[in-house]
Amino acid sequence: MLPLERKARIKELILQKKNLKITDLSKMFGVSEMTIHRDVKILEQEGIITKTFGGISLVKTEESKQDRCVYCSRSIHEKLAYRLILSNHDIEVACCAHCGLLRQQQLGDKVIQAICPDFLRQTTISAPIAWYVTDTTLHMGCCHPQLLTFEFREHAEKFVKGFGGKVYSFEKAKEVLMKQMNGTMQCKHH
Repeated sequence: MLPLERKARIKELILQKKNLKITDLSKMFGVSEMTIHRDVKILEQEGIITKTFGGISLVKTEESKQDRCVYCSRSIHEKLAYRLILSNHDIEVACCAHCGLLRQQQLGDKVIQAICPDFLRQTTISAPIAWYVTDTTLHMGCCHPQLLTFEFREHAEKFVKGFGGKVYSFEKAKEVLMKQMNGTMQCKHH
């Protein structure tokens, strides 16, 4: 099968199923996972799909495509965007980890996956295994208290050495954020 045919078939499948695993696509087409990653990169650039941890998900249609945070209504900047994949296959986008964690707290079990970008490397990572930096002197102009996400604890710790702050695991970051928000669930903008 030619790459163009494979891309067209992947597009059909994602429109039907809304979520697909890279490993399943690799087996289905009898090609390597790296080949599938190259195929879906084009669909990602076209805005049809978004990469998730280990797979791909359909992006909402153009009419409903989110350009504002689902939690605080700020503009979304991909460098900080936090995505929640829900059990009904919808994808909600928050402007930052701060809003993403608060929205995830609101939704509870409706969230089947949460992904965010590694602040330094700009790769997509699974939010529950990410490391969160708060109280840093580097302000990204988003919600406060600000949370920056890192795939590796070592990178987060090195970032803190240069810009100050504290490093937390996913669960601890949620706890600290709730404490700092004093239970108000209102975003502070600076």
